[in-house]
Amino acid sequence: MSLLSIHNLVKRFGALTATDHVSLEVEQGEIHALIGPNGAGKSTLVHLISGLLPADGGSLTLAGQELIHLAPHQRVAAGLSRCFQITSIFPKLTVADNLLLAVQAHHRNSFRWFAVRDHDAALQALAWDLAQRVQLQTDWNTTAGTLPHGAQRKLDVALALAANPKLLLLDEPLAGMGPEESAEMTALIGELRTRHPGMAILLIEHDMDAVFQLADRITVLVYGKVLAQGTAAQIQTDPRVQAVYLGQEDEVGELEEQEEGAA
Repeated sequence: MSLLSIHNLVKRFGALTATDHVSLEVEQGEIHALIGPNGAGKSTLVHLISGLLPADGGSLTLAGQELIHLAPHQRVAAGLSRCFQITSIFPKLTVADNLLLAVQAHHRNSFRWFAVRDHDAALQALAWDLAQRVQLQTDWNTTAGTLPHGAQRKLDVALALAANPKLLLLDEPLAGMGPEESAEMTALIGELRTRHPGMAILLIEHDMDAVFQLADRITVLVYGKVLAQGTAAQIQTDPRVQAVYLGQEDEVGELEEQEEGAA
């Protein structure tokens, strides 16, 4: 059974069908990339998965649990954690305090029988571990808002990891980064697979070099519909995908008609 299973998910805004019966599967431990041109419906699909938008139809399950009617915080409790396009940190607090707040929020029930000193030591240890996972230990006492953009994005990932998610949703984590920061974030995402072998990552990203380097499988959205799904090699050589990214969307319909005729 897939970790995340999306079946015929629909979202309409008046006469516009932004998500048109989208179906995809994310397996445990894999990095699954979601790509598509601007206006393809990626953001709407991400909002449907995280619960920021209600779906008009379809099903959405995580580890066998139906999420479609759950609020965002309930989806987090079920194992879904998300990093947004815009970094969501506490800019006036230090890296340490950001991580301590996140750890405390997700583990408060685990420490209710601990003595105060043990409670604080346990939280500190968990927060420090998160800092190490995203290579921010040298910035432990740095005010988060003064960090470079790439380091702020790393902190955002660490805050999401504090929930110990089954599925981590990364929404354009490389947005606004230069080549060096992009390379660091790409490497970090790849390392998360090793550090969290059971966790899956759903990656929404425009940087195709990073996508092809990281993704086990890729789903391509166009006009709210799934155009293609497959491995990086399959997507790179798919003529329909090539047509879309070369700005030749009119050829996509012709190619699909040819496939249907051949079938």
